[in-house]
Amino acid sequence: MFSTITSGTIYGICSCAVQVEVDVSQGLPCFQIVGLPGSEVREARERVKVALKNVGIALPPVCVNVNLSPADIPKSGTLFDLPVAVGIMAALSKLPQEALRDTLLIGELGLSGELKPVKGALPIVREAARRGIRRCILPLENAWEGALVEDAESIGVSSLQETIEVLTRKDGAQRGRAGHASSQEKNRETRVETDCTLSPEDGDSAASGRNDEDFADMSGQESLKRAAKVAAAGFHNLLVVGTPGSGKTMLARRIPSILPPLSPEETLEVASIHSISGILKAEVRKGGKGLGIDRPFLNPHHTITGQALVGGGKVPAPGVVSLAHRGVLFLDELPEFKRATLDILRQPIEDRQVQIARNSGTYVYPADFMLVGAMNPCPCGYYPDAGRCRCTPYEIRRYLRRVSGPILDRMDLCVEAHPVAFQDIADHKSGESSAQMRRCVMDARKLQAERFAGTDIRFNADMKAADVERYCPLGGQEKRFMEKMFTSMQMSVRGYHRVVKVARTIADLEGSERIREAHLAEAICYRRMEVFR
Repeated sequence: MFSTITSGTIYGICSCAVQVEVDVSQGLPCFQIVGLPGSEVREARERVKVALKNVGIALPPVCVNVNLSPADIPKSGTLFDLPVAVGIMAALSKLPQEALRDTLLIGELGLSGELKPVKGALPIVREAARRGIRRCILPLENAWEGALVEDAESIGVSSLQETIEVLTRKDGAQRGRAGHASSQEKNRETRVETDCTLSPEDGDSAASGRNDEDFADMSGQESLKRAAKVAAAGFHNLLVVGTPGSGKTMLARRIPSILPPLSPEETLEVASIHSISGILKAEVRKGGKGLGIDRPFLNPHHTITGQALVGGGKVPAPGVVSLAHRGVLFLDELPEFKRATLDILRQPIEDRQVQIARNSGTYVYPADFMLVGAMNPCPCGYYPDAGRCRCTPYEIRRYLRRVSGPILDRMDLCVEAHPVAFQDIADHKSGESSAQMRRCVMDARKLQAERFAGTDIRFNADMKAADVERYCPLGGQEKRFMEKMFTSMQMSVRGYHRVVKVARTIADLEGSERIREAHLAEAICYRRMEVFR
């Protein structure tokens, strides 16, 4: 008596198909699971036995062997409960094996037979669809995730008994979906619209509806808003230095309101990471369009550990940098972070991914984020105002050295936030709104999309050294200007390339095909931070 069930597991950010092979034979009563199972998987034995009993299927005194194939991939989590239970029923001839063909099952069982949600349902269903599996049976709370994958039918069930009904009836899937939709209207028959493509005009209205932060609320600070626009247009890293209350945090929190909307492909990437982390929520926009996922904005506290920042653990999980993938990672009070923690960011910023090595293998998580940092110029925050700053030169140098040179070199734009003048507040001078800035960003983004068509480059910041030479040619006058700046500022090669990439973005904002000296001069200004000299 043998049966096999298709299921899946998560390995890093990827999903792997797993065959749950169940053999029931005569012999000493036992129940063992092999195939590199984690502790949660081994505990499935007790949950499955009790759940089967409580739905009226008593397990006879037999030898039950379960193999999770391929056996060389570690298995963790509770998602194998349902396929193991169904596999035992099929091996005991309680279910026809034909009913399990081209069907994927995942889910955690309660002792009553109730089906509970699991992490990572979305990437598992995506992998199943890629392999040609067209039916996926999931916990009811995960069914909307599976419905995001258009090439597979996702059926949400709330218990083991309902799973049996779906598998034993030809029209069980349709009845199951209708019943579940009436019991939980929010799933809307487990179908979620996935058309997340927005035009620039749609992006403006969507931004105003999904984000209450608007640059129109900022009085004055036009230089800061200009730097934010350049950073958003090219997805460049940004560092803001200024006195307390000058608008550093206010600026950072408004950057997502001017970023381009996520493409459908990026939406599924972000949703998959959040699904693996267990934080993906069904937030369907009004009108039923879109998954409701904006570009992420993560703002960790400065006491965060290195492992929480980049990911890790005994069973590696995505860190904050991966949760910020395709979005903004905002580090407020940058020098208050441990220097060793900040230096961990060097490799993710360059490679756009995190590699975590363990005995069980190497796990790779995407980390393509826009880094925004904010900091004071000294411990008290008021340098160089001699009337208010009481810090000694030694204290100021020691404070600034908490941020290492390599991290500063990776910041594309550095700007100073000066105190806001009273007249700007009294006159309510707000300047550009987020909607106006977003339109400029979208126009620049359109030029980049045309330039990088057919490549994996999305923004100017994604260009490598060879790409800079190809897409950012300089004229004779511009080369002579950069030669002077390179020598006088003692730039690194990385710093030179970052200046040219920022200049390319500035040119895109002006609709210029060529990078001119004025564009390079503005980009150079974003590298000259007197507070660090």
